[in-house]
Amino acid sequence: MQNKSTIILSAVAVIAVLLLVSGAFIVDEAHQVIITRFGKPVGQPITQPGVHFKWPFIEDAHFFEKRFLEWDGDPNQIPTKGKKFIWVDTYARWRIADPLLFFQRVRDERGAQARLDDILDGETRNAIANHYLREIIRNSNRKPMVTEIDKLQEEDISSVFPPIKYGREKITKEILNVASKRTKELGIELLDIRFKRINYYEDVRKKVYERMISERKRIADKFRSEGQGSASKILGDKERELKRIQSDAYRQAREIMGTADARATAIYAAAYNRNADSRDFYRFLKTLETYKSTFSDKDWLILSTKSDFYKYLEKASGQ
Repeated sequence: MQNKSTIILSAVAVIAVLLLVSGAFIVDEAHQVIITRFGKPVGQPITQPGVHFKWPFIEDAHFFEKRFLEWDGDPNQIPTKGKKFIWVDTYARWRIADPLLFFQRVRDERGAQARLDDILDGETRNAIANHYLREIIRNSNRKPMVTEIDKLQEEDISSVFPPIKYGREKITKEILNVASKRTKELGIELLDIRFKRINYYEDVRKKVYERMISERKRIADKFRSEGQGSASKILGDKERELKRIQSDAYRQAREIMGTADARATAIYAAAYNRNADSRDFYRFLKTLETYKSTFSDKDWLILSTKSDFYKYLEKASGQ
Protein backbone atom coordinates (compact mmCIF):
# COMPACT_ATOMS: atom_id res chain seq x y z
CA MET A 1 0.00 0.00 0.00
CA GLN A 2 2.80 2.37 0.85
CA ASN A 3 4.49 1.77 -2.53
CA LYS A 4 1.23 2.39 -4.35
CA SER A 5 0.72 5.70 -2.50
CA THR A 6 4.25 6.75 -3.32
CA ILE A 7 3.70 6.03 -7.00
CA ILE A 8 0.45 7.97 -7.04
CA LEU A 9 2.01 10.95 -5.27
CA SER A 10 4.95 10.93 -7.68
CA ALA A 11 2.63 10.82 -10.67
CA VAL A 12 0.58 13.68 -9.27
CA ALA A 13 3.75 15.68 -8.65
CA VAL A 14 4.98 15.06 -12.20
CA ILE A 15 1.60 16.08 -13.64
CA ALA A 16 1.59 19.19 -11.48
CA VAL A 17 5.08 20.12 -12.65
CA LEU A 18 4.07 19.56 -16.28
CA LEU A 19 0.97 21.67 -15.82
CA LEU A 20 3.02 24.38 -14.12
CA VAL A 21 5.64 24.37 -16.87
CA SER A 22 3.08 24.40 -19.67
CA GLY A 23 1.11 27.16 -17.95
CA ALA A 24 4.09 29.47 -17.25
CA PHE A 25 5.56 31.84 -19.76
CA ILE A 26 8.09 34.68 -19.70
CA VAL A 27 7.43 38.15 -21.05
CA ASP A 28 10.53 40.24 -21.84
CA GLU A 29 10.85 44.01 -22.19
CA ALA A 30 10.33 43.97 -25.97
CA HIS A 31 7.01 42.12 -26.01
CA GLN A 32 3.44 42.26 -24.75
CA VAL A 33 1.02 39.35 -24.50
CA ILE A 34 -2.67 38.68 -25.09
CA ILE A 35 -4.19 35.57 -23.46
CA THR A 36 -6.93 33.79 -25.41
CA ARG A 37 -9.20 31.02 -24.24
CA PHE A 38 -10.54 28.89 -27.09
CA GLY A 39 -9.54 31.68 -29.49
CA LYS A 40 -11.21 34.53 -27.58
CA PRO A 41 -9.20 37.14 -25.61
CA VAL A 42 -9.50 37.03 -21.84
CA GLY A 43 -8.28 39.54 -19.31
CA GLN A 44 -6.11 42.56 -19.92
CA PRO A 45 -2.98 42.65 -22.06
CA ILE A 46 0.22 41.75 -20.23
CA THR A 47 2.72 44.54 -20.78
CA GLN A 48 5.00 44.13 -17.75
CA PRO A 49 8.06 41.89 -18.14
CA GLY A 50 8.38 38.84 -15.88
CA VAL A 51 7.02 35.31 -15.35
CA HIS A 52 3.28 34.91 -15.90
CA PHE A 53 0.84 32.00 -15.90
CA LYS A 54 -2.09 30.79 -17.95
CA TRP A 55 -4.34 27.78 -17.91
CA PRO A 56 -2.52 25.05 -19.79
CA PHE A 57 -4.11 23.46 -22.85
CA ILE A 58 -7.14 25.75 -22.84
CA GLU A 59 -5.41 29.13 -22.98
CA ASP A 60 -2.80 30.44 -25.46
CA ALA A 61 -0.34 33.34 -25.16
CA HIS A 62 0.04 35.62 -28.18
CA PHE A 63 3.19 37.72 -28.20
CA PHE A 64 3.32 41.15 -29.87
CA GLU A 65 6.17 43.63 -30.31
CA LYS A 66 6.37 46.68 -28.09
CA ARG A 67 9.20 48.19 -30.15
CA PHE A 68 8.88 50.40 -33.20
CA LEU A 69 8.14 48.51 -36.41
CA GLU A 70 8.82 49.54 -39.97
CA TRP A 71 6.57 49.80 -42.97
CA ASP A 72 8.20 50.08 -46.38
CA GLY A 73 5.78 50.88 -49.16
CA ASP A 74 6.08 49.86 -52.77
CA PRO A 75 6.94 52.60 -55.31
CA ASN A 76 3.78 53.85 -57.00
CA GLN A 77 3.13 55.96 -60.06
CA ILE A 78 0.95 58.86 -58.90
CA PRO A 79 -0.29 61.95 -60.79
CA THR A 80 0.15 65.35 -59.16
CA LYS A 81 -2.34 68.20 -59.24
CA GLY A 82 -0.54 69.48 -62.33
CA LYS A 83 -1.14 66.09 -64.08
CA LYS A 84 2.53 65.13 -63.92
CA PHE A 85 3.14 61.45 -63.24
CA ILE A 86 5.85 60.78 -60.67
CA TRP A 87 7.20 57.74 -58.86
CA VAL A 88 6.72 57.98 -55.08
CA ASP A 89 8.41 55.65 -52.59
CA THR A 90 7.45 56.05 -48.91
CA TYR A 91 8.29 54.47 -45.57
CA ALA A 92 6.79 54.75 -42.09
CA ARG A 93 7.34 53.73 -38.46
CA TRP A 94 4.57 52.35 -36.26
CA ARG A 95 3.97 50.42 -33.06
CA ILE A 96 1.23 48.38 -31.43
CA ALA A 97 -0.40 50.78 -28.99
CA ASP A 98 -3.42 48.65 -28.01
CA PRO A 99 -2.53 44.94 -28.30
CA LEU A 100 -6.08 43.77 -27.50
CA LEU A 101 -7.66 45.93 -30.21
CA PHE A 102 -4.79 45.05 -32.53
CA PHE A 103 -5.44 41.34 -32.02
CA GLN A 104 -9.18 41.76 -32.55
CA ARG A 105 -8.81 43.77 -35.76
CA VAL A 106 -5.75 42.47 -37.59
CA ARG A 107 -4.65 39.40 -35.56
CA ASP A 108 -0.90 39.69 -36.29
CA GLU A 109 1.83 41.82 -37.89
CA ARG A 110 1.22 40.35 -41.34
CA GLY A 111 -2.38 41.52 -41.26
CA ALA A 112 -1.24 44.90 -39.94
CA GLN A 113 1.19 45.32 -42.84
CA ALA A 114 -1.59 44.59 -45.32
CA ARG A 115 -3.90 47.16 -43.71
CA LEU A 116 -1.08 49.73 -43.57
CA ASP A 117 -0.48 49.20 -47.28
CA ASP A 118 -4.07 50.15 -47.99
CA ILE A 119 -4.19 53.11 -45.61
CA LEU A 120 -0.80 54.72 -46.21
CA ASP A 121 -0.70 54.17 -49.97
CA GLY A 122 -4.21 55.57 -50.31
CA GLU A 123 -3.56 58.66 -48.19
CA THR A 124 -0.25 59.29 -49.96
CA ARG A 125 -1.98 59.10 -53.32
CA ASN A 126 -4.72 61.52 -52.18
CA ALA A 127 -2.22 64.03 -50.77
CA ILE A 128 -0.03 64.06 -53.87
CA ALA A 129 -3.02 64.35 -56.19
CA ASN A 130 -4.07 67.50 -54.29
CA HIS A 131 -0.73 69.32 -54.58
CA TYR A 132 1.60 70.50 -57.31
CA LEU A 133 4.97 68.93 -57.83
CA ARG A 134 6.85 71.95 -56.44
CA GLU A 135 4.96 71.54 -53.15
CA ILE A 136 6.07 67.92 -52.90
CA ILE A 137 9.76 68.31 -53.65
CA ARG A 138 10.38 71.64 -51.89
CA ASN A 139 10.19 72.35 -48.19
CA SER A 140 10.56 76.14 -47.92
CA ASN A 141 10.59 79.41 -49.85
CA ARG A 142 14.29 80.04 -49.34
CA LYS A 143 16.04 81.85 -52.17
CA PRO A 144 18.14 79.52 -54.35
CA MET A 145 21.81 80.21 -55.00
CA VAL A 146 22.09 81.81 -58.43
CA THR A 147 25.28 81.03 -60.33
CA GLU A 148 26.72 82.92 -63.26
CA ILE A 149 25.42 80.24 -65.60
CA ASP A 150 21.90 80.68 -64.23
CA LYS A 151 22.16 84.43 -64.79
CA LEU A 152 22.89 83.80 -68.45
CA GLN A 153 19.55 82.06 -68.87
CA GLU A 154 17.90 85.47 -68.64
CA GLU A 155 14.95 84.06 -66.74
CA ASP A 156 13.14 85.45 -63.74
CA ILE A 157 13.97 83.40 -60.63
CA SER A 158 10.43 83.87 -59.33
CA SER A 159 9.05 82.20 -62.46
CA VAL A 160 11.48 79.29 -62.15
CA PHE A 161 10.99 78.95 -58.37
CA PRO A 162 7.46 80.15 -57.60
CA PRO A 163 6.60 80.39 -53.89
CA ILE A 164 5.01 77.37 -52.20
CA LYS A 165 2.21 77.28 -49.67
CA TYR A 166 2.62 73.85 -48.07
CA GLY A 167 5.90 72.06 -48.79
CA ARG A 168 6.98 68.47 -48.33
CA GLU A 169 7.06 68.65 -44.50
CA LYS A 170 3.46 69.84 -44.19
CA ILE A 171 2.26 67.31 -46.76
CA THR A 172 3.82 64.41 -44.84
CA LYS A 173 2.26 65.72 -41.62
CA GLU A 174 -1.09 65.90 -43.40
CA ILE A 175 -0.73 62.25 -44.48
CA LEU A 176 0.34 61.30 -40.96
CA ASN A 177 -2.62 63.02 -39.29
CA VAL A 178 -5.24 61.56 -41.61
CA ALA A 179 -3.73 58.06 -41.61
CA SER A 180 -3.29 58.06 -37.80
CA LYS A 181 -7.04 58.43 -37.31
CA ARG A 182 -7.61 55.26 -39.32
CA THR A 183 -4.75 53.24 -37.81
CA LYS A 184 -5.87 54.15 -34.29
CA GLU A 185 -8.98 52.07 -34.88
CA LEU A 186 -6.67 49.09 -35.44
CA GLY A 187 -4.74 49.55 -32.20
CA ILE A 188 -1.78 50.93 -34.16
CA GLU A 189 0.03 54.16 -33.39
CA LEU A 190 1.57 55.69 -36.50
CA LEU A 191 4.77 57.44 -35.46
CA ASP A 192 6.09 58.93 -38.69
CA ILE A 193 5.87 58.75 -42.46
CA ARG A 194 8.41 60.05 -44.97
CA PHE A 195 9.04 60.20 -48.69
CA LYS A 196 11.99 57.96 -49.42
CA ARG A 197 12.22 58.90 -53.08
CA ILE A 198 10.36 61.10 -55.55
CA ASN A 199 11.19 60.93 -59.23
CA TYR A 200 9.66 61.56 -62.61
CA TYR A 201 8.02 58.84 -64.62
CA GLU A 202 10.49 57.27 -67.09
CA ASP A 203 9.21 59.04 -70.22
CA VAL A 204 8.89 62.37 -68.43
CA ARG A 205 12.35 61.97 -66.89
CA LYS A 206 13.90 61.48 -70.34
CA LYS A 207 12.24 64.66 -71.58
CA VAL A 208 13.45 66.57 -68.54
CA TYR A 209 17.00 65.33 -69.08
CA GLU A 210 16.83 66.27 -72.76
CA ARG A 211 15.60 69.75 -71.86
CA MET A 212 18.39 70.15 -69.30
CA ILE A 213 20.99 69.01 -71.84
CA SER A 214 19.69 71.35 -74.55
CA GLU A 215 19.61 74.24 -72.07
CA ARG A 216 23.20 73.64 -71.00
CA LYS A 217 24.27 73.34 -74.64
CA ARG A 218 22.64 76.69 -75.34
CA ILE A 219 24.52 78.27 -72.45
CA ALA A 220 27.78 76.63 -73.63
CA ASP A 221 27.24 77.98 -77.15
CA LYS A 222 26.67 81.42 -75.69
CA PHE A 223 29.91 81.14 -73.74
CA ARG A 224 31.73 80.04 -76.88
CA SER A 225 30.35 82.89 -78.97
CA GLU A 226 31.24 85.43 -76.30
CA GLY A 227 34.70 83.88 -76.02
CA GLN A 228 35.20 84.04 -79.76
CA GLY A 229 34.07 87.67 -79.77
CA SER A 230 36.50 88.51 -76.98
CA ALA A 231 39.30 86.63 -78.79
CA SER A 232 38.60 88.56 -82.01
CA LYS A 233 38.62 91.84 -80.10
CA ILE A 234 41.94 90.94 -78.44
CA LEU A 235 43.48 89.96 -81.79
CA GLY A 236 42.19 93.17 -83.39
CA ASP A 237 43.60 95.25 -80.54
CA LYS A 238 46.91 93.40 -80.88
CA GLU A 239 47.12 94.03 -84.63
CA ARG A 240 46.19 97.68 -84.19
CA GLU A 241 48.75 98.15 -81.44
CA LEU A 242 51.39 96.31 -83.49
CA LYS A 243 50.78 98.56 -86.49
CA ARG A 244 50.86 101.63 -84.26
CA ILE A 245 54.21 100.55 -82.82
CA GLN A 246 55.59 99.75 -86.28
CA SER A 247 54.41 103.07 -87.74
CA ASP A 248 55.80 104.97 -84.77
CA ALA A 249 59.12 103.14 -85.10
CA TYR A 250 59.19 103.83 -88.83
CA ARG A 251 58.46 107.49 -88.21
CA GLN A 252 61.19 107.73 -85.62
CA ALA A 253 63.64 105.91 -87.95
CA ARG A 254 62.79 108.27 -90.80
CA GLU A 255 63.21 111.26 -88.51
CA ILE A 256 66.60 109.98 -87.39
CA MET A 257 67.64 109.28 -90.97
CA GLY A 258 66.38 112.69 -92.05
CA THR A 259 68.29 114.35 -89.24
CA ALA A 260 71.42 112.42 -90.18
CA ASP A 261 71.05 113.28 -93.84
CA ALA A 262 70.55 116.92 -92.96
CA ARG A 263 73.66 116.93 -90.83
CA ALA A 264 75.62 115.11 -93.55
CA THR A 265 74.37 117.59 -96.14
CA ALA A 266 75.34 120.46 -93.89
CA ILE A 267 78.81 118.98 -93.46
CA TYR A 268 79.10 118.44 -97.22
CA ALA A 269 77.92 121.98 -97.90
CA ALA A 270 80.33 123.40 -95.38
CA ALA A 271 83.17 121.44 -96.92
CA TYR A 272 82.04 122.35 -100.43
CA ASN A 273 81.91 126.05 -99.71
CA ARG A 274 85.32 126.16 -98.05
CA ASN A 275 87.41 126.72 -101.32
CA ALA A 276 87.42 125.89 -105.01
CA ASP A 277 90.00 123.13 -104.80
CA SER A 278 88.03 121.32 -102.17
CA ARG A 279 84.96 121.70 -104.31
CA ASP A 280 86.69 120.16 -107.29
CA PHE A 281 88.05 117.41 -105.15
CA TYR A 282 84.59 116.77 -103.71
CA ARG A 283 83.11 116.60 -107.19
CA PHE A 284 85.86 114.25 -108.22
CA LEU A 285 85.21 111.90 -105.27
CA LYS A 286 81.45 111.89 -105.80
CA THR A 287 81.97 111.18 -109.51
CA LEU A 288 84.27 108.25 -108.69
CA GLU A 289 81.67 106.90 -106.29
CA THR A 290 79.10 107.18 -109.03
CA TYR A 291 81.41 105.36 -111.49
CA LYS A 292 81.93 102.60 -108.99
CA SER A 293 78.27 102.15 -108.22
CA THR A 294 77.18 102.44 -111.87
CA PHE A 295 79.69 100.54 -114.02
CA SER A 296 80.86 96.96 -114.08
CA ASP A 297 83.47 95.11 -116.21
CA LYS A 298 80.89 94.14 -118.78
CA ASP A 299 79.13 97.48 -119.17
CA TRP A 300 79.30 99.67 -122.27
CA LEU A 301 78.75 103.40 -121.89
CA ILE A 302 77.98 105.87 -124.67
CA LEU A 303 78.57 109.46 -123.57
CA SER A 304 78.83 112.85 -125.17
CA THR A 305 82.16 114.61 -124.82
CA LYS A 306 80.34 117.56 -123.36
CA SER A 307 78.73 115.52 -120.61
CA ASP A 308 79.74 116.33 -117.03
CA PHE A 309 79.72 112.62 -116.39
CA TYR A 310 82.43 112.16 -119.03
CA LYS A 311 84.55 115.13 -117.94
CA TYR A 312 86.94 113.31 -115.64
CA LEU A 313 87.27 110.38 -118.00
CA GLU A 314 88.20 112.73 -120.75
CA LYS A 315 90.86 114.38 -118.63
CA ALA A 316 92.18 111.01 -117.61
CA SER A 317 92.39 109.84 -121.23
CA GLY A 318 93.93 113.18 -122.27
CA GLN A 319 96.68 112.92 -119.71
